Amino acid sequence: MTDHREEQEMEAEALSAIFDTAFEIRSDDQPFVWAVKLVPVDCGGDEEEEEAANHVMVKLVVKVPLNYPEECLPEMDLEIIKGLSDDNKKELLAIANAEAESNQGMPAIFAVCEAVRAWLADNNVKGLDDASMHAQMMRKAKEAERKEAQAKQQFEAQKKKEEMSEAEKEELAVRKRREEGTPVTDATFAEWWAKFSAEMEEKKDEQSASADDKDKAAKCKEYDERPTGFQIFSDKAGVFNLEKLEAAAQEMENDISPLDPEELGDVDEDLFDDDEDLDDLDFEDDDDDDDEDDSDEGPDI
Repeated sequence: MTDHREEQEMEAEALSAIFDTAFEIRSDDQPFVWAVKLVPVDCGGDEEEEEAANHVMVKLVVKVPLNYPEECLPEMDLEIIKGLSDDNKKELLAIANAEAESNQGMPAIFAVCEAVRAWLADNNVKGLDDASMHAQMMRKAKEAERKEAQAKQQFEAQKKKEEMSEAEKEELAVRKRREEGTPVTDATFAEWWAKFSAEMEEKKDEQSASADDKDKAAKCKEYDERPTGFQIFSDKAGVFNLEKLEAAAQEMENDISPLDPEELGDVDEDLFDDDEDLDDLDFEDDDDDDDEDDSDEGPDI
């Protein structure tokens, strides 16, 4: 037989972490015995607040068989702490056992505790332990009213779920058409082909227009990026700065002045001391000689 001690101890450790002081181990030896105090409203350990807020309380006592959880269910009992009758105890035990069966083969104590606590929260009223006829009738009336409200709430939720808006109906119809598809006939194919051809032609025109626009843009860009004559000349002869050239020309013009004799240095004056008068030179004789030579030449016969 498989030993489940380690698995059971791990479950006890988890329950202790969840329920804190509300969980106790009554027997450390196998079969283990655990107990969990359950209340409708958890007040964080404040006993006075817990007493005021909770009208019903129980303690779930669990005897853990050696082959639990894989091969059998836990043995459970309830100890009434406050506000419940024997009938309530029987009802709660039935709920606890049903929850344990639904979790057979796995640790089930936490799920059982939650189911019991949910019932306590729904029935957290005074007088459940009153065994008088009047009290029983009142409890039955309240229980019937609670069940009716719960049934109405479930009905409204189901009704709301079933009601669909127009948009949801349209979406459902679209999904249905997609799933079923459209039967292919000569007429439907011709309609599809005409639509497809028109779309492709339109797409082709758009692509052509886009290509033309790209070509125009490329040509404009190429034209804008062409170098000017000044840039071409500057690349060949070096970059010219017109402002600097004008400034240099103006500076040269401003620097022109009469020569200073002192700047000329020593000059040989004998080169310019000549007694001969240039006015005595006879330039007219040379001209007359030239005229006579021309007259001696006669016309050819």
